[in-house]
Amino acid sequence: MSARAIHHLGVAVEDLDEAIDTYQRLFGARLEHRDTVAEQGVEAASLLVGDGRVELLRALGDDTPVGKFVAKRGPGMHHVAFEVDDVRAELEALAAGGVELVDREPRQGLFGLQVAFLHPDAVHGVLCELVTNG
Repeated sequence: MSARAIHHLGVAVEDLDEAIDTYQRLFGARLEHRDTVAEQGVEAASLLVGDGRVELLRALGDDTPVGKFVAKRGPGMHHVAFEVDDVRAELEALAAGGVELVDREPRQGLFGLQVAFLHPDAVHGVLCELVTNG
């Protein structure tokens, strides 16, 4: 696999408005986009920080993946997203190489992205996301 760049860092938060304010105040972040994705159980905000991006994630319920994460570990670093040319092709190559995947098929992510997650056990304990624009 050849990732083009780190697309964003995903951070699980309890209060999205408060977290947005904190990132704006401390780092000069600019709100790029905010949306709710019921299928993933999150309300998310994408913040531009210099040339980088941070995605803040608030769980819509305790039984969602982010809700379970926060209940178990508390708010904090959730995942690293890598930009790739073709999520589907990368998933096929990774699966063929025996990499443990969370998603076997790409799904619609936030802000029109195609996304898929790799299991943390495959990446030394880090949940990794592959993303492709549209």
